[in-house]
Amino acid sequence: MYPDTQLYIDGAWCASVAGRKHPVVNPATGAVIGHFAWADRPDLDRALAAAEKGFATWRKVSAYERSKIMRKAANLMRERIDTIATYMTMEQGKTLAEAKAEIMNGADTIDWFAEEGRRTYGRVIPARAEGVYQLVVKEPVGPVAAFTPWNFPINQIVRKLSAALAAGCSIIVKAPEETPASPAELIRVFADAGVPPGAVNLVYGDPAAISSYLIPHPVIRKISFTGSTVVGKQLAALAGQHMKRVTMELGGHAPVIVFDDADVAIAAKVMAASKFRNAGQVCISPTRFLVQEGIYDSFVEQFVANTKRLKVGDGLESGVNMGALANPRRSKAMEANLEDAGKHGARLRTGGHAIGEKGNFWEPTVVTELPNDAKAMNEEPFGPLAIINPFRTFDDAVKEANRLPFGLAAYAWTKSAKTANAIAASVETGMISINHMGLGIPETPFGGVKDSGYGSEGGSEAIESYMNPKFVSQAGL
Repeated sequence: MYPDTQLYIDGAWCASVAGRKHPVVNPATGAVIGHFAWADRPDLDRALAAAEKGFATWRKVSAYERSKIMRKAANLMRERIDTIATYMTMEQGKTLAEAKAEIMNGADTIDWFAEEGRRTYGRVIPARAEGVYQLVVKEPVGPVAAFTPWNFPINQIVRKLSAALAAGCSIIVKAPEETPASPAELIRVFADAGVPPGAVNLVYGDPAAISSYLIPHPVIRKISFTGSTVVGKQLAALAGQHMKRVTMELGGHAPVIVFDDADVAIAAKVMAASKFRNAGQVCISPTRFLVQEGIYDSFVEQFVANTKRLKVGDGLESGVNMGALANPRRSKAMEANLEDAGKHGARLRTGGHAIGEKGNFWEPTVVTELPNDAKAMNEEPFGPLAIINPFRTFDDAVKEANRLPFGLAAYAWTKSAKTANAIAASVETGMISINHMGLGIPETPFGGVKDSGYGSEGGSEAIESYMNPKFVSQAGL
């Protein structure tokens, strides 16, 4: 059974002060399956007081002890995978297999940061005078406010949460209202593992009201946000007014560049599976396929064939490859993109329609020959829509790949080491994967450039934004 979800403040699960609740809708059925507590200003004040107190406690826990608690939390995640995955599929729509993969990756992320927290080394700087010691030590920045979307209810939180805790910070997580139960289970494993009261807090509510209150608040010293570029710019500007440290992981529109010498069969199979993962509701989803003229027809044929093999349905059913879109807004966005594509003369190769009368199901869709002034060529579709266009030369592909202000992820396929090196150097992106799917694992950087944000949420780089370097110069008396 899907649970009702409460807030978690100062070590206790609780209703909101006003007792407000909101419903949770299963995107596969359209039915209300539960409710979650809705935080107002008094609840945020309690969470802020708890985070301030929790920081004073947690920062004094040694990195060694913090690591042990976090590793216990990771193991609890793995033990509870069946329950958490079921909740996630019911509230978000992705398949059960995808939900389980997200949870396992989340547990690995906790383990990674548990160990990385033990390696936040400072350094000794050679002094200019005898008897002087010059040290750089790293200290936790303070209480963190984290804001996350619904497309990956656990993985979007676990990167921020794990990095903050590993550094010695406390955190208030504003989790997604559309998918509240699985994030609550993530918080629960940390609570059950022994994180002290106040170090981790969880709220839901009006996103604009919560962000506008938490970000300027003097208790909060660091903000991490994952979401749209438009909202991210607003929050970054607000944080800048108060000199708050910020990490922004924003939207993308990932190009896929397939050269004439690529292995077409492998590229078409791998990219089709990646495109329709989580129904295309992925910030690093491959979207603009740029295929060199010599293999264009062959790639389109094989990509469409792989797309047609996908089975769409309720994510809890066996054999389903793609679940429902997370909410009716995404269905409407698909309708708008397809209507606009038709007006611009695109060729619809497969899909293009909603499925059934119940739930937010949509056919995996492929269009080709879509001109650059079309809506979907400029705005991230964030749905099961692949766009395939031909290109002639290397420079043509690079020009199109870099045309948009986004720069989160990119992909390329070629058998030439020279071409691979050249495309990696030429595409303006925070991440690029060549000849395979290699993005989004805990030990590697995860973040974008240009309008796709700044800062990293993976790898050894991620923990740095949760710490302040302090220079200590000491002379003997």
